[in-house]
Amino acid sequence: MSVNQYLPRIADSVLARKLRTAGAVHIVGPKWCGKTATARQRSASQVYLQDPDSGPALLALADAKPSAILAGEEPRLIDEWQMAPQLWDAVRFAIDSGHGRGRFILTGSATPRRAGEQPQHSGVGRISSMTMRPMSLYESGESSGAVSLSSLFDGDLAVAAGITDFDIEHLAFALCRGGWPEAVIERDRQNALDMASDYVSELLDADIEQMDGMKRNKTWMRSIMRSYARNTASEAPLTTIANDMQGEPPSIDTVADYVDALTRAYVIEDLAAWSPRLRSKTAVRTSPTRHFVDPSIAATMLRATPSKLLSDFETFGLLFESLCVRDLRIYADALQGQVRHYRDKTGLEADAVITLDDGRWALVEVKLGSRMVDQAAKHLLKLADRVNQQREGSPAFLLVLTGTATAYQREDGVLVVPLSMLAP
Repeated sequence: MSVNQYLPRIADSVLARKLRTAGAVHIVGPKWCGKTATARQRSASQVYLQDPDSGPALLALADAKPSAILAGEEPRLIDEWQMAPQLWDAVRFAIDSGHGRGRFILTGSATPRRAGEQPQHSGVGRISSMTMRPMSLYESGESSGAVSLSSLFDGDLAVAAGITDFDIEHLAFALCRGGWPEAVIERDRQNALDMASDYVSELLDADIEQMDGMKRNKTWMRSIMRSYARNTASEAPLTTIANDMQGEPPSIDTVADYVDALTRAYVIEDLAAWSPRLRSKTAVRTSPTRHFVDPSIAATMLRATPSKLLSDFETFGLLFESLCVRDLRIYADALQGQVRHYRDKTGLEADAVITLDDGRWALVEVKLGSRMVDQAAKHLLKLADRVNQQREGSPAFLLVLTGTATAYQREDGVLVVPLSMLAP
């Protein structure tokens, strides 16, 4: 994507906020999600370690004199810093020596793991991290933004009755296309859909091996990703992932290693469990729910096209939940919050729990259609009552997030909002 085609991102404001409080900001996330383009908007000078012309010389200079890479107008962008991991410690030392805030921006699409590649020192107090993901529906212009999460957390629960013209066909297309910026701006629909498939092919052909230099079995990698796709939005254990693999499955340790590689490449982003203080001693499940960073990866692994999803609403519903989780994570970042999930031994659950740093929280259930909204609302009310609100505080709101066309507030106070009307 050229600079002239840059689409504003929610991460723009997050990056600006962090640059005001830290010496450097480390932007992490999957390839193709727009990290470099966003960092470039805020930087005064840039170093691109992957540049085929200057990259080899820059890497040699980073080995000989890391501080020379840092010399330039600030904020200085160092793109794909993990190619020369010693730069992390150089940035940390420069911040300690020169003081000041907003001096460097580091971007990376993988986390080094091999011995000798990890930075010697953490960046605590000096380097602030932020995660970027593919574009949300609000960023791609497909959500009207009529319902703001920030306003809901501030107590404005009077959701005006509204209707979106983003129908189920558009939703299926947006899910399969994903939030990859290049795909979003592509006007040819088939070309846009092909981009998600190209991303997976590139990942399997080169990216994982380049990330940590370890030779991996592409057949196993593809099988693991396909199993992850089949188990999207579930709490499937690694044994299930292994058993899904055709032929002689690898050991659980090997599956765990491959999942770790996908996680460090920001391809997989599981949703951790929320453990609130409850009124009773109900046991809370702590297993994460399985998600890719973008649902288009799961759709690609399942060979799910928009037309196929429209004839398989069970699969559509699971991938829609992953789409909602992606967008909620992006919006929560802007509010300095996190997204988790809840499920206890009785089966009571919330697909997403948004928690803000100031202690406010909200429960979200995801339903593609309107048929299960009543049941979802009852579950949210029951779960809210089960939480010890004297310790946790009252929920800011209870929300059923849907793929339908209408936003409204029910008589029981539960909000029903289409994903295509949500904003930070």
